Amino acid sequence: MADTNAYESTAPDHGFEAGFGDYVALLKPRVMSLVVFTAFVGLWIAPVAMNPFVAFCCVLFIALGGGASGALNMWYDADIDAVMKRTANRPVPAGRVPATEALGVGLALSGLSVMMLGLAANWFAAGFLAFTIFFYAVVYTVWLKRSTPQNIVIGGAAGAFPPMIGWACATGGISLESLLMFALIFFWTPPHFWALALFMKDDYSKAGVPMLTVTHGRKVARRHIFAYTLVLAPFAIWLGFTSVGGPLYLAVSVVLNALFIAGGWRILNRSEDAAQADGYKVEKRYFRLSLYYTFLHFLALLVQHWMGGW
Repeated sequence: MADTNAYESTAPDHGFEAGFGDYVALLKPRVMSLVVFTAFVGLWIAPVAMNPFVAFCCVLFIALGGGASGALNMWYDADIDAVMKRTANRPVPAGRVPATEALGVGLALSGLSVMMLGLAANWFAAGFLAFTIFFYAVVYTVWLKRSTPQNIVIGGAAGAFPPMIGWACATGGISLESLLMFALIFFWTPPHFWALALFMKDDYSKAGVPMLTVTHGRKVARRHIFAYTLVLAPFAIWLGFTSVGGPLYLAVSVVLNALFIAGGWRILNRSEDAAQADGYKVEKRYFRLSLYYTFLHFLALLVQHWMGGW
C-alpha cells in the first residue's frame, strides 16, 4: 500500500479533467469484454434455461464485477503503471482520475455487482463473484504480482472464473463442463502474457514486476510457453467430448490447438538475437493468435449449443 500512497502524493498534475471515457477505461473494457463473453457463454450453454432478461442482468452484474476488479487493480498499481510504456496512459497514472476515486469506484461496483447478482440469480453465484473480485484485487494484484514469477500463473485463475460464474447463475453449482471451461482459460493465460512480455522488452524489469522473462530469462520463458501449450490442448479438446461439446467445437479446438502448439514450438526454437533482428515478429503473431484462441473456442461452444451437441 505504501507504494501506491507514495505515488498518489507525488503524481503530476497534468491539468486534465476526467471525462466519461476515463471512467470507462478505469474498468479495463478490453479485459471486461472477455469476461462478459465467457460468462455469457457459460450461462447460455448451461443445462438450465434462464429467462433472457434475467440472463442479461446476470451478465451485466458479472461485467460490473469485472470492472470493479479492473478499477481496484488500477488504483493499487498506479505506481508501476506509470513506469511501463504499455500502461502509462491509463487514467490514474496519467493523472486524469485520482487514485482515491478509482478506489471508490472499485469498492462501490464490487458491492453493487455482488448484491445484485445474488438477487437476480442465486447467492452461490454472487459469492463466487465476490471471491473472484477478491482474488484479482488482493491475491493477484496486492500479493502475487510483485512477489513471484508465478504471478500470472496463479493470478490467471481470476480471469478463468467468469464462465464458471455464468454456469453457476443458471445451475446454482459447478460441473465438469464449467471446470473445463475454467481450465481452458487458466492454462491459456500464462503463454498469452509471457508472449507479450517477450516483445515488451524492459517494461516489467523497469517496473520491478517479477515476470518470468525478468527473473529467469527469456529462454526459460520460451520453454514455459511451449510447455503450457502442451498442457492446455488436452483440456480444451476434452471439453468437446462433454455435454456442451460436439463435432463443430471439437474440429475448431483441434485446429486451434495445433496452431497454438506449432506457434509455441517456433517460439521455443527462436534465439533472442533472431527475435530482435526481425522485431519479434513470431512472438507478436503468437500473441495475436492467443487473442483469437479463447474467443473462437467459446464462440464454437455457443454455435455448437445452437446446433445441438453429441
